[in-house]
Amino acid sequence: MKILYHHRVASKDGQYVHIDAIVSQMKAKGHEVIMVAPQVAEEGDFGSDGGWVSAVRAKMPRFISELLEFAYTFLVFFKLVKAIRQHRPDVIYERYNLYLPAGIWVKKLFKLPLQLEVNSPLYDERVKYGGLSFPWLAKWSEYYAWRNADRVLPVTHVLAGYIENAGVAKDKICVIPNGVETEVFMPQQLQNRQPEFKDKLVIGFVGFCREWHQLDQVLARLAAMPHENLHFLVVGDGPVIAGLKKQAIELNFQDKFTSTGLVSRDEMPFWLDQIDIALQPAVTPWASPLKMLEYLAKGLAIVAPDSANIKELLSDKDNALLFAEDNSAEMVDCIETLIRHDELRSQLKARAIETIAEKGLTWSNNADTILAWFANRNSRH
Repeated sequence: MKILYHHRVASKDGQYVHIDAIVSQMKAKGHEVIMVAPQVAEEGDFGSDGGWVSAVRAKMPRFISELLEFAYTFLVFFKLVKAIRQHRPDVIYERYNLYLPAGIWVKKLFKLPLQLEVNSPLYDERVKYGGLSFPWLAKWSEYYAWRNADRVLPVTHVLAGYIENAGVAKDKICVIPNGVETEVFMPQQLQNRQPEFKDKLVIGFVGFCREWHQLDQVLARLAAMPHENLHFLVVGDGPVIAGLKKQAIELNFQDKFTSTGLVSRDEMPFWLDQIDIALQPAVTPWASPLKMLEYLAKGLAIVAPDSANIKELLSDKDNALLFAEDNSAEMVDCIETLIRHDELRSQLKARAIETIAEKGLTWSNNADTILAWFANRNSRH
């Protein structure tokens, strides 16, 4: 098939990982993929935030930024029309974004089947975390895209609930959690352990760490424990790193605390090989966290919140230890339990690896699900 892939992601982050993984799998399975997307992400380094476009938008009044965001849909409409006339694709695959009905317009104009991947309810997210100047227009654009796609692909059942509430029929929704490339994130390679982590029990956090992750409480508990072989590793950056370093010195724990700063995607399997107990401290209620899938594939002992979306993949005392949402005291209790109980830790690690195969949590399986629907749809027309 010829697949027109459309997205509006300008940052090179977890979103880009998802896009790149699906596109790579589609190509590996023999399909041609035509991209209509911002160039800025393609050209940036991992961790880049959208370049000059994001910088300019951040300085604008919010209502102007939103008007430009909506105006972009008219520009991209003509780009999509041009791409369709030039390449004659069989189908359209789109990653949903707010204020972006252009994909639906061209789907209707050219009568092409469209699958819409949805990673968050962006109207609710923007209202909660940033605010909206034109909430009525934002909500219209979200509902219009969801209702008019031929098939909607949310990453969790929690998110599917938002889409159903918007009036999308259940039989048009297919939940596809994020995946992992098991050839890259293979079970832990202990020969990769760096000297400072050898023979240590390493508690690790991966990602951009903020205050609500409560890593200061993790550090305080670890420093208070009598175990000599503990080490706390933060793989990533964030505004709380300086405070954690200062705290580690005050607790005389500086030799047992390491922060890497931003690391490239290629280095991530190596850094996960350094970790025994992996933390997923907080998560938005509809997300399918990429790092959680990578923790599972690597066979790490996971500590995570018991939110509904997390429980779609993790079960307490089976493939993870779960703590009550927003309860940092219970989170550090779970960490201490895993430090003290070697057998439980080993059991969780083994079950983590098995979870990937049991639930089919790979990018290859995700691509197969997407492509099978397109193939079936085309065979009927």
